Amino acid sequence: MSESQSNRWGITEILAVLWGVAGVSGLLLSAIYRLTPRALASLDFEWSWYQWTFALVFLIFMLYSEGWRGFHQKFSPTVAARLRYLSQQGTTVDKLFAPLFGMGYFHATRRRKLTSFGVTSGVIILIILVHFVPQPWRGMIDFGVIAGLGLGVVDLWYFLILAFTRVDFDYPHEVA
Repeated sequence: MSESQSNRWGITEILAVLWGVAGVSGLLLSAIYRLTPRALASLDFEWSWYQWTFALVFLIFMLYSEGWRGFHQKFSPTVAARLRYLSQQGTTVDKLFAPLFGMGYFHATRRRKLTSFGVTSGVIILIILVHFVPQPWRGMIDFGVIAGLGLGVVDLWYFLILAFTRVDFDYPHEVA
């Protein structure tokens, strides 16, 4: 593919990238929206000093582990790189399923697919387990998750902006 062909944007490329960005962002924002009422409901309880300590430590832990390590260092740059690849070389099927393509569920390296499906399975199991945690503890956990997801959304958009404004965006797209 020549340089001029790889930089040419048609309507399908634009729509595919917008669909990918909207789908991945929407998934994260939907989780934040659904968790917020449960987190706020925990404030109806009187928290002890050790509950406040737990909530603060867990919030910091989630900002670091989910927000920084999970999103900033891995997920967000990979999604941005994959959507950039999609805009330049993606197939019609890739574009149709742009959010899933961006998250690495298909047309990805074996490692990327295993990571994507593994993280998804782990999140589903954690959601089921946290469902059984009583308030206010559940809300404390939810505040940490909301913080991590919020940082994740910001990071995702940061890397998307970099991916589509810089020529030297060199994060691996992990496409197989």
